[in-house]
Amino acid sequence: MHYLQHPAGQRLLSYGYRVQHVPRPLPKPRFAALRTLYDPSHPPSPNTVLDAGALVLYFPGPKTVTGEDVLELHIHGGPAIVKAVLSAIECTNQSDAVVRYAEPGEFTRRAFMNDRLGLPQIEALGDTLSADTEQQRRLAVRGASDALLKRYELWRQTLLYARGELEALIDFSEDQHFDESTEELVASVSGQVRALAVQIGFHVQNASKGELLRSGIRVALLGAPNAGKSSLLNRVVGKEAAIVSTEEGTTRDIVDVGVDLGGWYCKLGDMAGIRAEVGGSGTVVIGAVEKEGIRRARERALESDVVVVVVSLEDGGGDVRLSVEPEVLDAVNDCVEAGKCLVVAVNKCDKLRADERGNSLPQALEKTIRDVFPAVPADRVFAISCYEAQRGSLSSVDDQGLKQTDPGNVQAFLRGLISTFEQIASPLGTDGDESGQYDKSYWEDSLGVTHRQSSNLQKCLDHLNDFLYQTTAAISNTSDSLDHNPASIDVEIDIVTAAEHLRFAADMLAKITGQGESGDVEDVLGVVFEK
Repeated sequence: MHYLQHPAGQRLLSYGYRVQHVPRPLPKPRFAALRTLYDPSHPPSPNTVLDAGALVLYFPGPKTVTGEDVLELHIHGGPAIVKAVLSAIECTNQSDAVVRYAEPGEFTRRAFMNDRLGLPQIEALGDTLSADTEQQRRLAVRGASDALLKRYELWRQTLLYARGELEALIDFSEDQHFDESTEELVASVSGQVRALAVQIGFHVQNASKGELLRSGIRVALLGAPNAGKSSLLNRVVGKEAAIVSTEEGTTRDIVDVGVDLGGWYCKLGDMAGIRAEVGGSGTVVIGAVEKEGIRRARERALESDVVVVVVSLEDGGGDVRLSVEPEVLDAVNDCVEAGKCLVVAVNKCDKLRADERGNSLPQALEKTIRDVFPAVPADRVFAISCYEAQRGSLSSVDDQGLKQTDPGNVQAFLRGLISTFEQIASPLGTDGDESGQYDKSYWEDSLGVTHRQSSNLQKCLDHLNDFLYQTTAAISNTSDSLDHNPASIDVEIDIVTAAEHLRFAADMLAKITGQGESGDVEDVLGVVFEK
């Protein structure tokens, strides 16, 4: 069997096909050879040349992408040459030699059937092709390795042996003498399962962090009207994505913009400004459309991964004060209760005196912000000026003729935002590992867990928790009985049900890898007789 491939991206599957050529030695396996391709339906001559300079590579199985023999033709990419070579190949169809186009996914399916790729690696192929940012590329590379495949198979084997110990207890407890009592054996198996459940739990949590990298981090710009949300969005994306006006209530609906920030793909959402629905005299100041926009803004903030609270400095009696609407505070408090990651951007810092401007705010304003937003760490509060950022983009020097490296401190804000992304997307399990058994790369690989894998891991974890709940409760009740009646040595544990929980858990891992099922009779019997 041979696979034919050309630069146009089309692939052909060939049975019994041999390339026609002038009498020259056959290409050495895994070495590129320059050859002239002729039309196989006519004798070789200058008039039957299809491509005078094609590279031919032959890869014998099983160490190929599919595990089978692979033949690649690297031809010149002109449409006429490609069409002529494809037509010549299709003309070789005979009763004993069939040439056809490979079906969608057929190469990958053959690689899986021949154990060249596992299901986790195959799932990572789609992420590799669709990766737009550096973090998405790194995530796809982690998933493309066989680290997750080996880990899942190791977990499945662990559950298989644990189940085998329990079934040995069921089948041979009356005929054979065990060194451990039933309680000790069940407790030992429970300890193994408990340690495995902790690892799987970390992987499930890290899968949600990996989804942030794969689908994008949702960022919501929350604030009052005219606080500078739309201006900040335009400065970040580098274009006029949102309408900027001094009129309050300009933004009614959510404006979503995807942007690559330092290799992190995020979805920035500019939303309606949040303000009171009625004025001081009790008259309505906003309409039904803006009211709906405010409702959606609060809802989007609660659905986002990071909430950027945009507040502004306003002139008041000769001094500059922080302007924060009570309705904005209510929305921020809702985000705090929901466990959202908050970042504060203090806009319009150009209103400060020249000696007070910089990367940080004056101490009085810093204290005010700490009092107003106690849940936001100091390293997530940034002083910016969208006005200076816009003016600096038009001119590279300021009024004193000095070169502006970061007008408006917007770049400092973006660096802080990227640092926040790194914190919320860092894998769990890297800290506090008392055993020292797993290094950082072990947990970073778990970021590549896909949604399908995560769903099956969660089901596996549920079955493990059911097993632990049943065995722990039974052992605890037995211990209490022994304290009152030492003559009682029977452990009231339904071993059959407990073993079934382990089987179901292993089945979930088998669905991830596609490598067998935990219910294979031969595997289970092998463990039983080994015991």
